[in-house]
Order: sequence, then C-alpha cells, then structure tokens
Amino acid sequence: MPFRIVDYSETTPSLYLRQPWQSLNLGFIKLNLISIHQWQKKSIMGFVKKIKLLSIPFLVLFLFFCSCSIFKTTYNVTKGTVKTTYKVTKGTVKTAYKVTEGTVKTTYKVTKFAGKTVYQIGEYTFTVIMAPLSWPLMHEDIESIDDLPPKDAIRQGRVKRSPYVVRGKRYVPMSVKEASKYRQKGIASWYGYETRRQKGGHMTANGEAFDPNGLNAAHKYLPLPTYVRVTNLENNRHIILRVNDRGPFVQGRIIDLSAGAAKRLGFYDKGTARVLVETIELKG
Repeated sequence: MPFRIVDYSETTPSLYLRQPWQSLNLGFIKLNLISIHQWQKKSIMGFVKKIKLLSIPFLVLFLFFCSCSIFKTTYNVTKGTVKTTYKVTKGTVKTAYKVTEGTVKTTYKVTKFAGKTVYQIGEYTFTVIMAPLSWPLMHEDIESIDDLPPKDAIRQGRVKRSPYVVRGKRYVPMSVKEASKYRQKGIASWYGYETRRQKGGHMTANGEAFDPNGLNAAHKYLPLPTYVRVTNLENNRHIILRVNDRGPFVQGRIIDLSAGAAKRLGFYDKGTARVLVETIELKG
C-alpha cells in the first residue's frame, strides 16, 4: 500500500486542526488524569486523618497504662544499723552513758493480782500499779513522747524507748541491746518526796503509779522499764531498782532515785552521791 507524506506546513488551517473525536479523547484523558489526581489526594488526606484519629486512642491508652504501671527500683542492701534523724527545736541531747561488756544476771518471780503485778527479784519486791490517766506526770515538763501528747503515748503503750521532748530538747533512749550492757559511774540524786503533801497520786513516764517509798528510779536513756543495780561508791551499799520514769534533767546527774531508795543507799540527807549503775539481766 502506497504511503502519503503530508507536509502540514503547506496545508490549510482546517487540515492542521485535529478531528473533533481526537479533541474529545484528549479532553477525556485530561479530565480522567485530574480526577485520578484529586482522588489520590483525597485518599491520602483521608488516610492521614484516619492515622491521626487512630493515634489518639493509642496515645491515651499508652498514657493510662504508664500511669497505672508499677515502677520497681533495685536497692543495694548492706549490713548495718539504719539511722533516723529527727527534727529538733533547740538541739538533740547526746547520750553521755558508757556501755561495757558484761551484765548482772539474776532470777525473778512475777505474781499478778487484781490491778497490780508483783515482781520478786532476790530479796527485793516490786509492786507495779498502773496509774489513772487523770493523775499528773511526775515531770510535767515532758512535752511529748513519740511525737504524741505524753498521756496519748502512755495510753497507746508507746513509751518503752520512744524519743521524748523536755523543754524543747529531744532525748533519744538507747536500744534494748545497748541497755543490756549499760554500766556507768556518776552522780545520783533523789526526787518525789514532795508528792506526799499533794492530794491524789502521780504517774511516771510509762504510766505507773509513783511510790516515793518504792524501789524505783528515773533515767534519761534506759528503756522503760529496766532493772538496774545501783551501788553507792561512798559506802559500798547496793540496791536493785526498777527504772520507770524519765530524768533527772539536771546537768551532771545520771539517775534519780525515789526517797525510799536514797534512804537505803544512805544519801537521803546528803541529797546526792557518787554511784555505779548497771543493768541486770532477768532470768526466770
């Protein structure tokens, strides 16, 4: 079949133009391309919106689980004693006691009656009676015990070795283990005889009824109660006492005795004496 070569530069303008069906096809293709482009754009935007909408619940769930999670931390534990610091108004009173090896050991017997308990330690008899909470304390300048009002602490039984505050100073009693080896020389005094002239009774710092003629004593740092042997170094007399109160709060003195105990040790009239105080270990 012969071929015809046409030079469009020589043809009339009508021949240079495309046929109508060709223009329609080109327009349709262009419209289709535009439609496809717009559909792709809408699809992408819709997909992005869906991702954004879906990411919000996942973000909320992630934050929820993080807030409800339990975070664990590993600690290195070493042997030793845990020490606690206290907030002090006018300073913490440091202990001035001496702890040495060896304790006095003895046997004892306990008998309980209605409203009282009797301890028999060798030749010494201790009658313990709990005082009514309406009675005043022997040392009314005790401001708090274990950060509680004194009588609240006594009622809850939180007095044995709890820190206490006197005139703005916090005293921290020794532990039971430290007390078991306690031995100290110093000045003893006596207190409480004046309560005989007052109406009603008085209670000690651990809630017991104070007996001015009893075998009891007061100490700043020993747990309440603790039994001690007190020896008068000036005449070598000795006696076993039950420490059930706090004091003395006079500089230079290590223990306060009842008037009855001071008489038995021979320094009632003098008022003070140099003594040796040793805790005793009860067995029975």
